[in-house]
Amino acid sequence: MRLITKLLAVTTIALPTAAQAMTVQEFLDKAAALKAKGVLALGSSDITLLRDEIKSAGAAYRADLARQTAAGKKPSSCPPPVGKTGITSDEIIKDFSALPAPQRKQSVKVAWAGLMARRYPC
Repeated sequence: MRLITKLLAVTTIALPTAAQAMTVQEFLDKAAALKAKGVLALGSSDITLLRDEIKSAGAAYRADLARQTAAGKKPSSCPPPVGKTGITSDEIIKDFSALPAPQRKQSVKVAWAGLMARRYPC
């Protein structure tokens, strides 16, 4: 019995916790910190973190669009194919920075959906 309890404790500790959605403010704070580092930011893992956050938000948004279309609903936006949007990191930061403070508490995924709807209306 003790062995089972110890094994459960070890596996529970070893299991990764569910990732929490990054807020827009957290995204902007990390981006500002990277910018302040200048060229030294190239070695930071936060670059990958921010890039992955946008990729994840984009993939989730594309999946939502596919569900809307499959359900026969009008899509919330009509973006070009994946990889053809041409949105730069500076444009993302500018768009997110323009959000009022209360909206910066929302997830990057929600903010990305808003950016896409504004940029690529149907």
